[in-house]
Amino acid sequence: LYSSSAPRMVNNYKRTSSPRSPTNSGELFTPAHEENVRFIHDTWQCVLRDIRSPQSSERKDRGPQEYVEKNPNPNLNSFTPVDLSDLRKRNTQDSKKS
Repeated sequence: LYSSSAPRMVNNYKRTSSPRSPTNSGELFTPAHEENVRFIHDTWQCVLRDIRSPQSSERKDRGPQEYVEKNPNPNLNSFTPVDLSDLRKRNTQDSKKS
C-alpha cells in the first residue's frame, strides 16, 4: 500500500448500471470497462458538485471528505501529477506522425 501526502476524496456513492455508450475514437472497450469508466466519471461529478455545494460545510459527516495522510511518504515529495488527457493527446498525435 502506497501512501501519499496528496489529499484524496472518500465517498459512499452507489454504483448503478447504465446502457452502453458508443465510442467515437474507434477503440473497442468491453461493456464492463465502459461501465467502470462511466461510474468513476459520474461519481466524481457528484463529489465535485457536493464539494461546491453551499451546504457542504454543514454535512461534513455525510458528504465527501478529504483524506490526508497522517504520515506522508517522503519519497513522494517531488511527485508531479500527470494530466492523462494531455498525455493521450500527445500519444495520439505522435502515432499519426509515424
